[in-house]
Amino acid sequence: MCGIVGYVGPRPSQDILLAGLARLEYRGYDSAGVAVIDGGGSLGMRKKAGKLAVLRDSLADAPLPDGSTGIGHTRWATHGGPTDGNAHPHLADDDKLAVIHNGIIENFSALREELLADGVVFRSETDTEVAAALLGRAYADNGGDLQLAFRSVVNRLEGAFTLLAMHEDHPGLVVGARRNSPLVIGLGEGENFLGSDVAAFIEYTRKALAIGQDQIVSITPDAVTVMDFAGTPVEPEPFDVSWDAAAAEKGGWSSFMAKEVAEQPEAVANTIRGRIKDGQVVIPELEGLDELFIGINRVIITACGTASYAALVGKYAIEQWARVAVDVELAHEFRYRDPVIGADTLVVSISQSGETMDTLMAVKYARERGARTLSICNTQGATIPRESDAVVYTHAGPEVAVASTKAFSAQITALLLLGLHMGRVRGAVADASVDVAELAALPEKIAKVLESEHEHVTQLAGWMADTRSVLFLGRHVGYPIALEGALKLKEISYIHAEGFAAGELKHGPIALIEPGQPVFVLVPSPRHSALVHSKVVSNIQEIRARGARVIVIAEEGDAAVLPFADEVIHIPLAGAMFEPLLAVVPLQIFAMALATAKGLDVDQPRNLAKSVTVE
Repeated sequence: MCGIVGYVGPRPSQDILLAGLARLEYRGYDSAGVAVIDGGGSLGMRKKAGKLAVLRDSLADAPLPDGSTGIGHTRWATHGGPTDGNAHPHLADDDKLAVIHNGIIENFSALREELLADGVVFRSETDTEVAAALLGRAYADNGGDLQLAFRSVVNRLEGAFTLLAMHEDHPGLVVGARRNSPLVIGLGEGENFLGSDVAAFIEYTRKALAIGQDQIVSITPDAVTVMDFAGTPVEPEPFDVSWDAAAAEKGGWSSFMAKEVAEQPEAVANTIRGRIKDGQVVIPELEGLDELFIGINRVIITACGTASYAALVGKYAIEQWARVAVDVELAHEFRYRDPVIGADTLVVSISQSGETMDTLMAVKYARERGARTLSICNTQGATIPRESDAVVYTHAGPEVAVASTKAFSAQITALLLLGLHMGRVRGAVADASVDVAELAALPEKIAKVLESEHEHVTQLAGWMADTRSVLFLGRHVGYPIALEGALKLKEISYIHAEGFAAGELKHGPIALIEPGQPVFVLVPSPRHSALVHSKVVSNIQEIRARGARVIVIAEEGDAAVLPFADEVIHIPLAGAMFEPLLAVVPLQIFAMALATAKGLDVDQPRNLAKSVTVE
């Protein structure tokens, strides 16, 4: 979950590296560093604990010599704390070799002991320096052939890793490798790039190559070569990035999260676009793949965190429209409990980055056991889609804030599309025109929520800036949104928050209610189920009687909740399966506004990184 960038070409590499790291800082911000090979063939390096600004200030005071070859890194600490010494790059071979790394090398302890016995002196606590020392030794053993040395080292490493290396004996060359960790190539004119994400080089090129599992890449200004760990040449898969550098910039917004919350109508519209035809949902990527959905008797949706709550909404939608049983599994639990799956099971994975390690391992496990696999992903060229039988891309654009907002909305949208597509293919839906019309109307309705309730919710959060605990209640598709509302608050406000199925209140959680306790209640429309609506209103009365401060999210015109609510946030009328995309928006705004009122960094919350690329 670190940010990695590499460059070879005619431009000053330090500028390229810092610009790339700035766009990758969401992947790790405990420390940062760069190394460059200057025009005289000497390697210079600078690294600092803290956010990228600390490194940038250091380089502004004392720049490294200009060079056209460089690697850079932003770190999210695993082995060893966030210190200058543990920051990357790490050096070896008399400080002529520089290495950066994302992931965890699981056998680093045994390798470290081997190197210590060989007389190596370590300057950090990291597993990365072990890889650097191994590479330095292999470089000497292989007569100064960096690519051959690199291949010999990566074959000894276990775990998940992306490694980049360069040596001052080889200016104009950067070598990289990946196993279960992201790395992509950017193709320029007389220059080439490497990055853990296309954001690293999107300012300079939109042409990219995807590097597969257990592959090594070497870039020079004029050439890119890829081979597998055995040394067999590989032809990488090309793709074009569909967004430009401006999409990854704040553009005048106070934070990336504020920008991304506001971009949700566009993200949902882009995910729907091109997938409705003659009043039916038709997903072009799935045309000709009906066999994925015919003959299955079970769907498992696997994901982590926010994506798992999108999956819970998807469960309701797919079961209703496709008439097949759906289970939702946390990816990090899925493969460790020996689940019963086979050829009659469709495993749907959800990952914004397409690199979430727990989810990737779940997909591989499913494929090994013969299950059909489909991924929902926001990132072209990512690993999880390449490991799946099919992919439905969301088109949310780059999401930089660690706390997911527009990607979550796009994931739910993709699941709604999938449910309607499956219902058509399986013959379970005779006429979906009403639901398809509801789906098409979502972007406008989300925009209406943003316009009508933003100021109200922000003011409410300001009044509650000293709140220490908030609870969230929901039923049916409101329950996953209650979970997501609580997670958003925990992620960026650092206060206790929990989401509950409202019916669970009497089974324990009601003991948490005391005078003044804020509780958000997501009230389903009485138009869809008068019974469920009445049950939720009863829940509101139960907590109100015990002194809770009740904040209701309800559809416009729902008068039944007014006598029992301290605050009411209105959302437009929508079909039952579409309400979650409207109800989640005020909860996102509330979490963001409360964190801002507390003076916290909403884009880079403590201890978290955007993409979890280690198990």
